[in-house]
Amino acid sequence: MNIQERFVQCCLQSTEDRQLIGNLWTELEKKYTEKGRHYHTLDHLDSMFRELDAVKDSIRDFDLVSFSVFYHDAIYDASSKSNEKKSAALADKRLRQLPLSPSSVRRIAEQIIATQLHEFSDDTDTNYLLDADLSVLGSDPATYTEYTLNIRKEYSVYPDFSCTGRAGKKCSAISWTWIASLKRRNLP
Repeated sequence: MNIQERFVQCCLQSTEDRQLIGNLWTELEKKYTEKGRHYHTLDHLDSMFRELDAVKDSIRDFDLVSFSVFYHDAIYDASSKSNEKKSAALADKRLRQLPLSPSSVRRIAEQIIATQLHEFSDDTDTNYLLDADLSVLGSDPATYTEYTLNIRKEYSVYPDFSCTGRAGKKCSAISWTWIASLKRRNLP
């Protein structure tokens, strides 16, 4: 199943309004294919779903996690520190149209915001989402190299010296956050 079909199937659990579903998909597709995106693309979402499919039976609400995947990087600006909050706000606004329950929309927004720091959560589904989001950090060398090159392209607004030496700590902070978080997890 391709990424668009996944989105449609997810939405069909809440509405049969195919025009609404089409409009929501078109908006997401445009966002994930914006100029300047090299890693945070539809391919990233597809990779996340490959990871999550492997543990699907352990995820309590796979549809809810799926919506979190679709919207978690919908807003992406390498120079902004509020991408996750803006993505969560977009998900909140759009998913209420399906309609999803307020509590489901709130959980999705919380999961999206959790992708900012990738800290261990008391919610297992959130941890699966976070692990899938950062799974590239444990990928094979070729995939990881491609990731680093694409991330560097996305962060091209910053000079190379900001990602080396002492200033390079910012560039690797997410990796160390993820590693520390893994040490606290006990996921199957």
